[in-house]
Amino acid sequence: MSGTIRLDRLLANLGYGSRSEVQHLVRIRAVTLGGVPVEDAGMRIALAADLPSRLSVDEKPLDPLPGLALMLHKPLGVTCSHKEVGRLVYDLLPPRWRRRDPALSTVGRLDKETSGLLLLTDDGALLHRIISPKHHVAKHYTATLARPLRGDEAALFASGTLMLEGETKPLAPAVMEVLSPTSARVIVTEGRYHQVRRMFAAAGNHVDALHRERIGGLLLPADLGAGEYRQLKPADVAAIFA
Repeated sequence: MSGTIRLDRLLANLGYGSRSEVQHLVRIRAVTLGGVPVEDAGMRIALAADLPSRLSVDEKPLDPLPGLALMLHKPLGVTCSHKEVGRLVYDLLPPRWRRRDPALSTVGRLDKETSGLLLLTDDGALLHRIISPKHHVAKHYTATLARPLRGDEAALFASGTLMLEGETKPLAPAVMEVLSPTSARVIVTEGRYHQVRRMFAAAGNHVDALHRERIGGLLLPADLGAGEYRQLKPADVAAIFA
C-alpha cells in the first residue's frame, strides 16, 4: 500500500465515524500520531504499513488499513451474509469493521450448518483471484455421513461426469479420501451451491456434518477456535495459491 490520504477520510473509511465525527475526535485530542495529538483532521498521511503502530484513536492502535484479509473459524449456526436474519459472520468481528469502506466481504460462502475455514477481505482483486475457476484453488472438506459409503463414490466424484440435480453442466473432477465407513475428505475446485452436500446426495447419501479445513495451501490453524479470527500475513495469502 502506498500514497497519501486525508486523515479524516481514512478514519471515516475505517468506520470511526462520519468526517464530522472524526474531526470532533481530533478536536478533543483523541487522535495521536507518534504519541503527539493530531491538530489538523485534514492533514495528509502516508499509507505506510507501520501506520497502525504509530496512529492511535482513543489510546488504541489504528484498525488495519484497507487491503485487510482475515481467516475466520466459522462456527455452526452463523450465516455468510450482510442482511439475513439471525447471527451473521460479521457479528463475530469488531462492530466498527461493519462500517469499513471498502467493505469486508466473505470469499465465497459456507452455509449456516457448515463450519471451518472462511476468508474475508476488502480487497476485491484478491477475492476474485481466489474464487476464479481459472486459478483452481482447492477447498478441502471433511464430511460426516448419515449412511456408510458404498465404495464407488471416489470414482464417481473423480469422473468429471457427475451432474447435480437441476444443473446442465457436469462437475469438474473432485478428489475423495475415505476416512472411515461414514466419513470422507472431499477436495473440490469449484464453488457451486451446497456442492459437497449435493455430491453425496447424488451418490445416495446425506451429509450430517461438514467442515472446511483448508483453502489452497492455507490450513485452518488448530489453535484458532470456533468464532475466532486473525489477520492474514503475506505468507498466508501466498499459501492459498501455493
